[in-house]
Amino acid sequence: MTISNIDTNPLLEPWTGPFEAPPFERIEPSHFRPAFDAAIARARAEIDAIVANPEAPTFANTIEALERSGKARDKVAGVFFNLAGAASNDEIEAIEREIAPVLSRHRSDIYLNDALFRRVDALKARQDTLGLSPEQARVLERYHLDFTRAGAGLPPEAKDRLAAIGERLATLGAEFGQNVLADEKDWLMLLAEGDLDGLPDFFAKSAARIAVERGHAGKYAVTLSRSSIEPFLQFSTRRDLREKAFRAWTARGEKGGKTDNRAIAAEMVQLRAERARLMGYESFAHYRLADTMAKTPRAALDLLESVWTPGVSSALKEQEALQRIVADEGGNFEVAPWDWRHFAEKRRKAEFDFDEGEIKPYLQLDRLIEAAFYAAGRLFGLSFAERFDIKLYHPDARAWTVSGRDGEPIALFIGDYFARSSKRSGAWMSGFRGQKKLDGPQLPIVVNVMNFAKGGEGEPSLLSVDDARTLFHEFGHALHGMLSDVTYPLVSGTHVPGDFVEFPSQIYENWIEQPEMLRRFALHYKTGEPMPDALLKKLLSARQFNQGWATVEYTASALVDIKLHLDPSPDSIDVVAFERQELARIGMPDAIAMRHRTPHFQHIFSHGYSSAYYSYLWSEVLDADGFEAFEESGDIFDPAVARRLHDFVYAAGGSRDYEDAYKAFRGRPPSPKALFRKRGLGG
Repeated sequence: MTISNIDTNPLLEPWTGPFEAPPFERIEPSHFRPAFDAAIARARAEIDAIVANPEAPTFANTIEALERSGKARDKVAGVFFNLAGAASNDEIEAIEREIAPVLSRHRSDIYLNDALFRRVDALKARQDTLGLSPEQARVLERYHLDFTRAGAGLPPEAKDRLAAIGERLATLGAEFGQNVLADEKDWLMLLAEGDLDGLPDFFAKSAARIAVERGHAGKYAVTLSRSSIEPFLQFSTRRDLREKAFRAWTARGEKGGKTDNRAIAAEMVQLRAERARLMGYESFAHYRLADTMAKTPRAALDLLESVWTPGVSSALKEQEALQRIVADEGGNFEVAPWDWRHFAEKRRKAEFDFDEGEIKPYLQLDRLIEAAFYAAGRLFGLSFAERFDIKLYHPDARAWTVSGRDGEPIALFIGDYFARSSKRSGAWMSGFRGQKKLDGPQLPIVVNVMNFAKGGEGEPSLLSVDDARTLFHEFGHALHGMLSDVTYPLVSGTHVPGDFVEFPSQIYENWIEQPEMLRRFALHYKTGEPMPDALLKKLLSARQFNQGWATVEYTASALVDIKLHLDPSPDSIDVVAFERQELARIGMPDAIAMRHRTPHFQHIFSHGYSSAYYSYLWSEVLDADGFEAFEESGDIFDPAVARRLHDFVYAAGGSRDYEDAYKAFRGRPPSPKALFRKRGLGG
């Protein structure tokens, strides 16, 4: 397809439906590659025009022209990569493998373009004389930094190698993620009636439905979706089956054959280190963290190590308590990773008279979506109206128009909540279109993707407490995209470093744990009655339960990530052996496994968190300290605090320095003491 006949491709023609949403019903996989080719060609021509402009560089003819370029490319990519994550198939996976290196090369062609960089560099040199607004100054600074971090100004041979590295990393990253998805799709553990010991009714119903979908009517199926595997490990009394399921879960990407990710991960680590050397950095971790709040690996490691020791100490005490339960039941075995969730659930029941099965009937998905919307209404004046006139990419997906205090629409929100084999695991926020005001307002189209288990026939989907937190976490990301109120796309919404981007999402989790919210929205799915106060108190009193384990499984993954990328010359690396050695060095308890083992660690090999998985903990410092501002006011919806959170965090995007943004919200820098209080680790 050429640019001259783009009108025959729905991806490249104007979208005129409600909210100018993509015409999903007309888009076929065969449309994507021609659309990408045409859109990239158009973007290349737009860049050429900027470079060829005979006038001296100005903010308008260079920076704003860059901001206007690539609209068609971004439009196509927005649809494609959302479908690649949430509604994939063999055709889309093949296109992803093809297009990933093409897009990487295209980006290199822009950011390694000497003539283009000279224009940006000339503007940066006389920035103070340009009369720029604060946001414009920020955009210029960010563009200059993006060019220099891409390798602009380096010798030609270095730039050629950086472009080649980028292409190869893009290819490998796509393959890595597809291999994990393939391993998840391939594995199924079928259960008979006699294998259901300990499993609650809600799990059995879900497992029966999955079995029917997979062609095994009359059986019960466990998959490697987190919404299936975690409750199975939590409730099943069959230790042999727990071990079988756990080993399959942790072996994703490490099964040998065409989906094995070990060689891919090793090559990616080596290529990243080479990129860092070419850029003049000590290691990839140093390169990666230079443009974050942490700024250095040492700062990130200091935070991780500050929680590691108390986390391990707490986890070992938890392990002793679990071991006593095993002994009391007559067990003659040491607690293993496939046992932890099961016996922790028993311990929680014994110590708090609380179990997940008792709570889950009160946590209906639809009521919790309503709760997320309600909190956004109280905090930010938003309202949500479901749309039934927009055909989406899958029947499970739903859409809402989001309106502000004045009743005018500010965004379209899409929620895609249920697990399926065409969707990668986990939960995330993404966008089909970002917010901007350059050349007039463009309202964002934001999507939350989850992997919750569907309810049985005629019954609602019931969530665990962790699921409920996940829903609020991702909706916090969605609000960051929807409330964005900036002019320039480069600093819109979630275009901020990873160790700041998790702050708006993690602080939002706090609202679902507030008694006021639970009393209103935790309603029994059969009776409609609110959660009894006694049960509510049990839930809240157990919030710090098992936090040693949670701290250790997360922090181990974050430490391995940084240490993996600190080696300046990892010429020959066995990533699994490295993982094993690093865990031994830090004293990883045998009874706990990493949250994400290296061969399936998609955060760092497919999704942009390489050397930066620590970001969740860094942001938790901000979120724990930040939510205390509401608690100190005596009102979890305090209008003045909410207004500062809106103005300086959610609406600001990347338009201001992140430390300054936090201080403007909180009135001071963050204190890490709140994190230790939240996790119950002392300190």
